[in-house]
Amino acid sequence: MQGITWPAVRDWLVSTGVSILLVLVLTYVAMQVLRFGIRQFRRRYEARHADPESVKRVTTLARILRGGGMAILFLVSGMMILTQLGIKMGPVLAAAGIGGLAIGFGAQNLVRDVISGFFILFEDQVRVGDVVQLNGQGGLVEAVTLRHIRLRDLSGTVHYFPNGTIDRVSNMTKEFSYYMIDMGVAYREDVDEVAAVMQRVAEEMRGEEPWSADILEPLEVLGLDKFADSALVVRARIKTVALRQWAAGREFNRRLKKAFDAAGIEIPFPHRTVYWGQAKDGTPARLHLGGLDAAERGGPSGPLAESAPAKPPEDSTPPAAGDSAVAPRSAATEDARPARRNPRGRGGAPVDEDGGYEA
Repeated sequence: MQGITWPAVRDWLVSTGVSILLVLVLTYVAMQVLRFGIRQFRRRYEARHADPESVKRVTTLARILRGGGMAILFLVSGMMILTQLGIKMGPVLAAAGIGGLAIGFGAQNLVRDVISGFFILFEDQVRVGDVVQLNGQGGLVEAVTLRHIRLRDLSGTVHYFPNGTIDRVSNMTKEFSYYMIDMGVAYREDVDEVAAVMQRVAEEMRGEEPWSADILEPLEVLGLDKFADSALVVRARIKTVALRQWAAGREFNRRLKKAFDAAGIEIPFPHRTVYWGQAKDGTPARLHLGGLDAAERGGPSGPLAESAPAKPPEDSTPPAAGDSAVAPRSAATEDARPARRNPRGRGGAPVDEDGGYEA
């Protein structure tokens, strides 16, 4: 302990010691101010947003701000104290800069994700429970962290999106939602009548539970939107509570179908007209139905007999020598048969009672 005297210690305490103490006091005061500011910010935010997800979001933001502010305060106060102790900070800062540069190159994606996640939370772009589309992929938000956002789509598949790779966020359940309706009706229908029926159905829904709490405003009919190939498209929309637009829209569609049926309003569907063509002189082309039986064509004298002539009986070969030929029936024999007429077989040949062809 040689060389350390009381006058030297006193001088150090009066000059350097007081400076270090002042830095520590200022650091403590700054920490208290930071905590007080974050506490006031959290209280005011929770007073305006009382839902659990908003409370969770502001809690996360407060923790991030407090941790970041404390780290900055400790770093600055530590550098000031080292300077008062006679340690030159130039080489230390140079080494820290080189180390930070190396870490930045190695973990630049992580740093980008954390910074992007902070601004996503700070700007309240996405909350847990929202239905969003991130980079074109839709789903329900299950978790929002500084590192990534986790989505689950309708089929149950889970998707992870690092915050630094998100360049487009589409939130479909921010504060309220709309259900869009593009209703196609036949060209013969009156558009005003269609709009009146749609509004009547929406008002009936608003007067019933649970839809009265889900539908925020009356149905907004935007009007005749376009002339489609086989329909007039009337566009409307329903303003609902967030996440309830799909349930309300499905129920509205069910009721609207019944209302249209009761009012006789036609909902068109695709039709196809077959054109057979015609000859140069204007006569229509003949329709050949060769695959139909004579009974289906109306028999040999039926209306389609000209376009599809009757076929001869399948077994039309003459009987061989020695075989007994079937004698033709006389008129008397025919008259003696029952009055019931038998159906005709292929080629217009009459069918006997046993199901065989008559000769």
